[in-house]
Amino acid sequence: MWRIYGIAWLSYAVFISLALQFDRISLGSFDWWIALRTIAGTLPAALLLALVWPFSRFLFLSQYSNLRVVCAHIAAAFLFALVMFALMFGMAELSDGPQASLRRSQPMIWYMWPFLYNLMMYGVIAGIFHAVHSSKAAVSQQLAINRAHSLLVEAELSALRNKLNPHFLFNTLHSIIALVRKDTKAAEAALFRFSDMLRYILETEKSGQDRVSLDDEIQFVRDYLELEAIRLGNRLQVSWRLDPEALCLQLPALTIQPLVENSIKHAFNPRSQPSHLQIMTQLSSDKKFLSVKITDDGPGAVAEQVAQAPGMGIRTIERRLQLAYGDQASLQIETAPDAGFAVSLSLPML
Repeated sequence: MWRIYGIAWLSYAVFISLALQFDRISLGSFDWWIALRTIAGTLPAALLLALVWPFSRFLFLSQYSNLRVVCAHIAAAFLFALVMFALMFGMAELSDGPQASLRRSQPMIWYMWPFLYNLMMYGVIAGIFHAVHSSKAAVSQQLAINRAHSLLVEAELSALRNKLNPHFLFNTLHSIIALVRKDTKAAEAALFRFSDMLRYILETEKSGQDRVSLDDEIQFVRDYLELEAIRLGNRLQVSWRLDPEALCLQLPALTIQPLVENSIKHAFNPRSQPSHLQIMTQLSSDKKFLSVKITDDGPGAVAEQVAQAPGMGIRTIERRLQLAYGDQASLQIETAPDAGFAVSLSLPML
């Protein structure tokens, strides 16, 4: 800022020195001594007005009313004008030559114009400094608001993920407990796979990062489906349609698994006949959006009942996407009685 301040004053001084010698320049002559003296004459004003910066900052940070701040600036403006008047009058008295005698012969009212000019100069500088202080304060306030909002979003995302974790753990453990009563070896294999899934959850918790690669999320879903396949057997038929280019993309952890678990719960558990589950990922042609679609051929449901369902899986995912991506992400449900259930996600690749 002070570099700009110095350049502005230097430009002003050069302009004044050129303006005072306009007639000389038009005749092809230029007095460098007058130019240097004019430039040096602006130095006191530049130095004195630099003090307005801390003074305006003090008034800006104070709890004074606007009227009191304006009065303080008016008083400071008159003080500055008086000091500049004294300097100008003193320099005129110390000057030699006929011009000094001419200045002494001028009435006192002749000095009022420079006095008013100095008042105006103070007002301009004070206004600029006050605008700079206001701008800095506004930027700082906006940064603080953004930081607070970011912390709030992170806290809510963490809370939502922490809701999903116990929900997933409880349901999976419940399936393993039921499996222990039927097949202990299968239950043992399920526990080993379950430990891999726990490691995935704990690693995301430990790193503090909510984002994982699509490849890691898909592997987590594969482990979950392998575990469910031990219990469901041939009833669980899964097909994958994965875009290889999308596997390295990032998305919130535990985004796909709750949707798959929703299909397991509503399309497979209530029925004894085999059902089909399809998991599809696709990167958009402009490579700006990732689409994920989970489809089952289960009994489906009435759309209004889905919106009012007490389950937390889909609603939690929708809220997480809203917090993470705002309006850029979407979650859509397509279902009807005896027509299966499909959940489609669209995530921006930020």
